[in-house]
Amino acid sequence: MQLQGPVFVGVPLLGPILIWMFTHNQTSSWCEDERKLSWCPPHKAILLVWATIYSVMGYASYLVWKDLGGGFRWSLALPLGLYTFQLTLSWTFLMLFLTADNPGLALLDLLLLYGLVASLVLIWQPINKLAALLLLPYLAWLTVTTTITYRLWRDSLCPAYQP
Repeated sequence: MQLQGPVFVGVPLLGPILIWMFTHNQTSSWCEDERKLSWCPPHKAILLVWATIYSVMGYASYLVWKDLGGGFRWSLALPLGLYTFQLTLSWTFLMLFLTADNPGLALLDLLLLYGLVASLVLIWQPINKLAALLLLPYLAWLTVTTTITYRLWRDSLCPAYQP
């Protein structure tokens, strides 16, 4: 792997790192108090899983970039443009979910994100099968995260939505 590989793996991690640096004192308590769901993972576990997913996703984007010839070419516009957009949506979700106590907006963001990642799998599959397969754990994690977010939204567990 050339120098570009570690860059592709590291860039997706910038979002969670910056979010944590600027908001670690403002983290919501939706999963830390008496309203905690029995199956709800702690914030640190959620961030660890996201960091792993981001690293794998970054490596997958590197494989696509490399197989399409690298550099800045028009052939990269759709596959890596959608990737960049979903990465931005993913970082937005982390902000909404972990700090904003807004499960409704977080759920909407997740549904859009799920559709984008599923589209990426279909677009990346003819380019690099391994890259497409590496996105499947991301889809699985989005399913878990969507379930938690839906439950929080439905049950109004966030402090900002308590009567």
